[in-house]
Amino acid sequence: MSVRTGQAGGVQSSAYDDEHGYGWIVFAGILLMVVGSLNTIYGIAAIDDSKFFVHNTEYVFSNLNTWGWILLCIGVAQVLIAFGVFAKNQFARWTGVFVLSVNAIVQMLFIPAYPFLALSILAMDILAIYGLTAYGSKMADY
Repeated sequence: MSVRTGQAGGVQSSAYDDEHGYGWIVFAGILLMVVGSLNTIYGIAAIDDSKFFVHNTEYVFSNLNTWGWILLCIGVAQVLIAFGVFAKNQFARWTGVFVLSVNAIVQMLFIPAYPFLALSILAMDILAIYGLTAYGSKMADY
């Protein structure tokens, strides 16, 4: 780590410290885009009653068609919020945290339809929430 001295003899942070955490924000935006795309695709497949999903499955409430509409709406919102995160918008950051949290709950309830994919998307939601909450406050600085 390099250290530069200021005019008054004080120590200023290096360029590395200024960019610390920016990678997590970009990673969270990319995860929002990927998860949103997956939710959109699988939402359309669920609405269409695709053969991809496990048949004769008992859901917590409603049916596969309703879950498809829920996934489609969340997926479209996630893709739009990802563009806001890339634009360094603080409102998009907090909206992203909220939508990712809702999606994590939906994925836990959607495990009977496609268990391994739902758990994978749940893990991506948690990583994106971490990136947006831990390093998102510095978004305006970049």
